[in-house]
This record gives sequence, C-alpha cells and structure tokens, in this order.
Amino acid sequence: MTSAAASSETRERRVRCPSCGGDSIYAPSNAFRPFCSERCQQMDFGAWASERFALPGNGEADGPDGPASRGD
Repeated sequence: MTSAAASSETRERRVRCPSCGGDSIYAPSNAFRPFCSERCQQMDFGAWASERFALPGNGEADGPDGPASRGD
C-alpha cells in the first residue's frame, strides 16, 4: 500500500450537517452522524416527530378504504 492510499484511509470524511449546515465528521467516532452534534440530531428528530417533514397530500388515506383501493 502506498503512503497516499494509507493517508486517504485515515482521513476523516466531512459532510454537511443536515440541521445547521456546518461540518460534520462522518465516521464511527461521531455517534450523531450525519449530524454534527446531539443538539442537531434532536432538533431534526423533533421536526420529524411534529410532522414538519410531511409531504402534502389530499387528506385521504391510502389503504383498504383510501382512494388507491377504490379505483377513483
């Protein structure tokens, strides 16, 4: 193995934190990856739990009684 290959394996991969946009280390040493911190991870989870990430819909549920099963 060359020294260039060895240095690329030991180099930390940095990604953008989805919450704050700052640098985040994407490696097993970062327990909160892809987030930079526990705070950013919790903020994202809170947004998900309060359904701020919901996709717009027509209000009808898909399922046994929804529009997909009725053929409307």
